[in-house]
Amino acid sequence: MSESIELKKGVIVEEIKKQLWLAGPLIAVNVFISVIQIISVMLVGHIGELALSGASMAISMAGVTGYSLMLGLTGALDTLCGQAYGSKRYNMLGVHAQRAMLVIAGVSIPVITIWIYLGKILLFLKQDPDIAREAGIFVRWLTPSIFGFGLLQCEIKFLQTQNIVFPMVFVSGLTALLHLPLSWFLVLKSGLGLRGAALSLDISYWLDAILLAIYIKFSNKCKTTWTGLSKQAFKDTQNFIKLGVPSAFMVCLEYWSFELVVILSGILPNPKLQTSVSAICLNSMYMIFMIVFGLSSAVSIRVSNELGSGKPRMAKLAAKVMMSIITIEGLVVSLGMLSLRKVWGKLYSNEAEVLSYMTSMMPLVAASMFLDAYQCGLSGIARGCGKQKICVFVNLGAYYIVGLPLAYLFGFVLHMKAKGLLLGIVCAICVQVILLLTVMFLTKWEKEAKKALEAEGGAALSREEELEMTEI
Repeated sequence: MSESIELKKGVIVEEIKKQLWLAGPLIAVNVFISVIQIISVMLVGHIGELALSGASMAISMAGVTGYSLMLGLTGALDTLCGQAYGSKRYNMLGVHAQRAMLVIAGVSIPVITIWIYLGKILLFLKQDPDIAREAGIFVRWLTPSIFGFGLLQCEIKFLQTQNIVFPMVFVSGLTALLHLPLSWFLVLKSGLGLRGAALSLDISYWLDAILLAIYIKFSNKCKTTWTGLSKQAFKDTQNFIKLGVPSAFMVCLEYWSFELVVILSGILPNPKLQTSVSAICLNSMYMIFMIVFGLSSAVSIRVSNELGSGKPRMAKLAAKVMMSIITIEGLVVSLGMLSLRKVWGKLYSNEAEVLSYMTSMMPLVAASMFLDAYQCGLSGIARGCGKQKICVFVNLGAYYIVGLPLAYLFGFVLHMKAKGLLLGIVCAICVQVILLLTVMFLTKWEKEAKKALEAEGGAALSREEELEMTEI
C-alpha cells in the first residue's frame, strides 16, 4: 500500500515538473508578445487622450476582426500537432502547420479589407467621430501585421507541441527588447505619432515570425518534424478546418464579447473617459491572460500528447495538476492587482480623472482575472481533447445569452456605466467556468484516447504503463 502511495506521489510530482517546465517558457513567450502591443499603446497614451482612445479602439477592433481569428484558427494545432507528436507521427507536424499557414493566408485577405474600411465601420456603429478617425488611421497602418501574426502563431504551436520552448523565449524576448526603442522612436521622435505605433507593431510581429522560421528551418530538433514544403499540405485541408473553425469560434466568441464592451463604452456619456478606462481594463486583463494562456497551452500539450500516446489516466492527471496550479496563479495575480489598484492606471495615462476611475474598477478587474484563469485552464484541457465544438456552445451561452445582456442592463439601464459593462463580463466568465467544469467531469478519458489513436492511425490502445498506476 505504501509503495502505491509513493508511486502516486512520484507520478504527480513528475507531472508538476513537466507542466511547469513547459508553462514557464510559454508564459514568457506570451508575455513578450503581449508586451509589444502594450508598449505601443502606453506610448500613444503620452501623446494625448484622443490618441489613446483611438489606438485603444483600433487595437480592440483589430483583435475582434483579425488577431483573435488567427489565434483561434491555430488552436486546432494544439490538438492535431499534439496528438501527432504523442503518436510519434513526427512528419505530420510539419504538414499540419503548413495547412494552417495556407488557411491563414486565405483568411488574411478579407481581414485586411475590413481593416481598410474600419473607420467607416466605427462611424456606422455610432462611435465618436474623432475616435473613429484616429482608429481608422491606426488600423490601416497595421494591415501588414496580420499575416505575420498568423504565421507567428503557427510556428509557436508547431514548436510548443514538441516541447521546444526556449528558442521561442529567446526570439520573442529579443523582439520585445528591440520593440521598446523602435516604438519610442517611431511614436515620439519621428513625427509619425499614432502611425508610428502601428508601424512598430508591423515590424516586430514580422521580425518575430522570420527569426522563428529561420530556427525551424535549420534546427536539428526540427529535422524529423519539418522536412520542407509538402504537397500533402494542400490535401485534406478539411481535416484542419473541422477543428480550426470551431477553435476560431471558441476564441472569437469570448474575445468579441470583451471588445464589444469597448464598443458599448463608446456610446456612454463622456465616451473618451469611458472608452479609455474600459480599454485600459481590458488591456490589463489581456496581459494577465497571456500568462494563463501559457498555462493553458502547457496543459493542452500534456493532455494531447498523452492521449496521442494512448495514456488516458496520465491525460486526466495532467488536467488535475494544471487546475491546482491555476488556482494558485489566480489567487496571486488577483491579490497583486488589488494591491496595485491605486498606481496601475499610471502605466497608461496621466489624466487624474482616468486614474481615479481606474482605481474604482480594479476590484472587478481582479475578480475577472481570477475567474478567467480557471476558464483558460479548462479551455486548454478541452483543446487537448479536441472538444472545440462543445466549447463554442459554452462560450456562446455564457457570453451572449448571459454576459452581454447583463452588461447592457448594468451599464445602461442601471447607469453603472463602464463598471456595469465589466460586471456583466464577470458574470459571463462565472457561467463559462461552471459549464466547462461540467464538461471536464463528464469526459470519458479512455474514449478520448481511443479517438486520438484512431485519428492518428493507431491500431489499439496501449495501457501497460497505465495498469501500473492506480486511479488518481
